[in-house]
Amino acid sequence: MSDLRDLYQEVIIDHSRRPRNFGPLAQHNHRAEGFNPLCGDRLTLYLKVSDGIIEAASFEGVGCAISTASASLMTEALKGKPVAQAEALFAGFHALLTGEPAPPDAAPLGKLQVLAGVQEFPARIKCATLAWHTLNAALHDREQPVSTE
Repeated sequence: MSDLRDLYQEVIIDHSRRPRNFGPLAQHNHRAEGFNPLCGDRLTLYLKVSDGIIEAASFEGVGCAISTASASLMTEALKGKPVAQAEALFAGFHALLTGEPAPPDAAPLGKLQVLAGVQEFPARIKCATLAWHTLNAALHDREQPVSTE
């Protein structure tokens, strides 16, 4: 189990230091901002959605290693997914970190599973879920910034 935990930590560190899909998305049609007042994480999420499919996703901002890694992994997981599947990923991811049972429509998490260890650190759950709550706001065109408080 220690080897698996070490691998997960390496993936998180890699996505934190070299986030994928970092920077503004020029031709986005959905956008939302998120803020975690507990540790100061801020991010803006950009999506390009066409015919119900997320064609592109990116983010920019500043945050802790967990927040940045979560946003990076999330944007990778979203590309090419129908909006409904993105919402199912959110449900599954949220259940994973909060320890609640996954809803029946939750999508398999795949690589996102590397963030499961965050559950052991309750204060960091908000860091890991910030990008996901921001995704929900972007998909529903909410103009107010999302806060994890």
